[in-house]
Amino acid sequence: MDLRVEALADEAGVTVDTVRYYQGRGLLPPPRRQGRIALYGAEHREQLRRIRRLQGQGLSLTAIGRLLSGELDATDEPLLAAVAGSARAGTLTLAQLAEQTGIPHGLLRAAESEGLLSPVAGGYAEADAEAALAGLRLLELGLPLAELLAIARRHHEHVRAVAHEAVALFDDHIRRPLQNSADEEGAATELVDAFEALLPATVHLVAHHFERTLLAVATEHIETVGGEAELAAIARATA
Repeated sequence: MDLRVEALADEAGVTVDTVRYYQGRGLLPPPRRQGRIALYGAEHREQLRRIRRLQGQGLSLTAIGRLLSGELDATDEPLLAAVAGSARAGTLTLAQLAEQTGIPHGLLRAAESEGLLSPVAGGYAEADAEAALAGLRLLELGLPLAELLAIARRHHEHVRAVAHEAVALFDDHIRRPLQNSADEEGAATELVDAFEALLPATVHLVAHHFERTLLAVATEHIETVGGEAELAAIARATA
């Protein structure tokens, strides 16, 4: 049975503007026209249900559009849901994050602009509040804000570059080979399993490596820079 846009929106639990917005983005096919009246059929109801289901899994409209158009493989749908779920989209705005942590809004905005804070689906979560408070502790210990932000900027740029390479590695050696499998359902499950195993392993490896490198550099600094200062002090005392 064909429906007018008001009835379609009501059935899907969305507004008429939302239906038209999806249509404008190419997520819904054009309606059938009966004179000046736009009529929507079963394919529109099914597409709208799928869009809402994918949104409920945390997928962006851009990702949903690529799935619906066939740009992404069917096995990518559960992978995208797993990635979205791991991102733990937050519900706090930057202003609410400032209120919750007691950190000035301007300081959080500066951290956001340098990539230290990155909202997921437009919001921040408890983990972001913990990270912001950790950054505040560095300032309270006396480290200068401008220099910290400069380090953060360089760190963010390098981390993004490495992350791009890591994602490409996953794409080339895991995702694409599995997409060629005849068992689509099994491939989708294996793809999600691989992602869920690799994400924590990669995060642990990177965090461990940074911690070890930081400690090694601190030790080298003490043994060289600090040692030279100590030798100079001894030389002055014995001159």
